[in-house]
Amino acid sequence: MIETNFKVTKSEIAFSGRVFDIQVDEIVYDSGNPGYRETVLHSGGAVVVPVKDDGKIVMINQYRYPLKKYVTELPAGKLFTGEDPLNCAVRELEEETGYKTEKVVKLGAICTTPGFCSEILHIYIAQKLVPGDHNREEGEYGMQMHEYTFKQIEDMISAGEIYDGKTLSGLMMAKIYLERHSG
Repeated sequence: MIETNFKVTKSEIAFSGRVFDIQVDEIVYDSGNPGYRETVLHSGGAVVVPVKDDGKIVMINQYRYPLKKYVTELPAGKLFTGEDPLNCAVRELEEETGYKTEKVVKLGAICTTPGFCSEILHIYIAQKLVPGDHNREEGEYGMQMHEYTFKQIEDMISAGEIYDGKTLSGLMMAKIYLERHSG
C-alpha cells in the first residue's frame, strides 16, 4: 500500500468527455488542512517509432488543435477501452503512415503529465517496414509524412522544431535501443 499524508474525503467526476474525464477529489492532510486534487483521467495510448531499413525515422506533421499549429511528431493514438497497447501501436502505424510490420518491440512507457493527468503512453519501435496505404481518420486528413535521419532529428530538436514530449521520449528510447541492438 502506498503511504500518503492525506485522506480522500470526497471524489466525483466533474466532467465526462469523449477523450478524457476530470475527477475532483477533496482531501484532508494528516495536519487537518483541507485540499483539492483535480485529475484528468485518460485511457492512455501508444506511440511508435517507425525505423526504415536505411535507418531513417518516419514522422508525421499533424495539426494540433489546442496549439493551433502543425507539430512534428511520431505516430501515436489513444487506446480503446481494454485495448492492448501493442495493437494500438500497430494500428496507428498503418493508419497514419501506411506502413505495416511484424517487428514491433516495446521500448517502455512514459507518464505524460503526472501532476494532473493519469495518461500513460506505451512506446514501441517498429522495424522491417512494408509500405502500404494509410487509413487516416477525418481529423488527420492534412497530416504529412516525412523521413529523417537521426542527425536531422537532432538538428530539429536543437532548433526547437521538434518539441512534442512523447516524440522526444520515443526518439531517445529508440536511439538507445538501436545502439544496443546494432550489429
